[in-house]
Amino acid sequence: MKEHDVIVIGAGDVGLAIVFKALTEGANVALIEKGRVGGTCVNVGCVPSKMLLFPADRIAEIEEVGKLGIRAKIIRKDFRLIMQRMKRTVKSGQDSLKEALKDSKNLTLYQGEGQFISEYTLAMKNKRIRGRRIFITSGSRPFIPPLKGLDSIEYLTNESLLGLKKRPKSMLIIGGGFIAVEYGHFFSAMGTKVTMVQRNERLVPHEEPEIADLLKKKMEKRMEIYTGMAISEVGRRADGYSAVVKDQKTGEERQIVAEKILVATGRRSNADLLRVENTGVETDRASFIRVDDYLRTNKENIWALGDAIGRQMFTHAGDKEAEIAWHNATHDDKVKMDFQAVPHAVFTYPQIASVGLTEELARKDYEILVGKAKYLDTVKGEAMMDEDGFAKGIIEKNTERILGFHIIGPEASILIQEVANAVANKGDRKSITASMHIFPALSDLVTETLNNLQ
Repeated sequence: MKEHDVIVIGAGDVGLAIVFKALTEGANVALIEKGRVGGTCVNVGCVPSKMLLFPADRIAEIEEVGKLGIRAKIIRKDFRLIMQRMKRTVKSGQDSLKEALKDSKNLTLYQGEGQFISEYTLAMKNKRIRGRRIFITSGSRPFIPPLKGLDSIEYLTNESLLGLKKRPKSMLIIGGGFIAVEYGHFFSAMGTKVTMVQRNERLVPHEEPEIADLLKKKMEKRMEIYTGMAISEVGRRADGYSAVVKDQKTGEERQIVAEKILVATGRRSNADLLRVENTGVETDRASFIRVDDYLRTNKENIWALGDAIGRQMFTHAGDKEAEIAWHNATHDDKVKMDFQAVPHAVFTYPQIASVGLTEELARKDYEILVGKAKYLDTVKGEAMMDEDGFAKGIIEKNTERILGFHIIGPEASILIQEVANAVANKGDRKSITASMHIFPALSDLVTETLNNLQ
């Protein structure tokens, strides 16, 4: 049995942030990782997906440039080159992290799967370790639904598709969340015939309804999208795969045929693989670890954060959680994690970005005002000829505190940032509108929205 001051389970961005904080303070640290250093973000998530989506954005822009009076033609889309560039970037990130860990003193890296065998004790093959403080950052993996026939075919996930060397001629995407719409955008831009089937009545169902509706309208110009439809069975055929799709309202069935099937139906926690029940840590039905606002589990000196807890599953949220969890583990004054202040973006085409409450949630607890503005309401938006994009702001009526903000359109992920800062600081409308915004920059969209309250 080897004792450590700190045990970190999971070598993703979140876990590594804890590791380096602990090492800086002189702790003896154990890091357990069953897969590749870097976790989801570096290996199969943020980094590789955005390396693919950037060229997809350029393709979509060129295809629409005719409205500006410009004639352009895409001569070639080099799928293999784009995939190779992505893989080089991922490997570079992996190598940098490996070097950083190799040069770290007081760190023991345990490569392999660990499981709790008793309180604060884990076993890995022939080794057992015990930690005074334990941080569970074990991440998540693709959720695979129990569809008939799925276990007998070679389907893709957001992880395995990164190994493709040849562009599929056609693809069925099962799901309509963030991963589904981002990769739907990528493959359709590459020239793949994409069909998307979503059980929910809306794509990206956690976004504002009018944003989800506009996204569907835009994406349907480049692919087939079926919402409110359930897949009852999939199977293999000579030219690829087939799926039986059933309308959940009418019961009408149809068959969809595609060369490849991508399953993008959400994520599930890896905490079940750790057997956390052996140390008394509570989980919900989906195996996500229960934590309080301070990221503490129900067991003293055990914290959980990142995808393992299933709340705001974004890298930037995990980085903030690491900062807060380490502070709370080493200081008497405790800090809460403000999940409402976590912004996010969906890098589809058009882009979506959001922070704070939706209108529906805000109305449950507040008397609110809602402001809207279109990109066309700004000079830059008119120059871009963006006819459909818009922003929506939700304000508490009496205090004018910003409760939520939602954008769909060009550069949404950049435009949201100043609002995210205001939400994090509990700022009101004037915390944004009182400052000068460069005219006629696209940031006018934010002030226009906050000045159109009703």
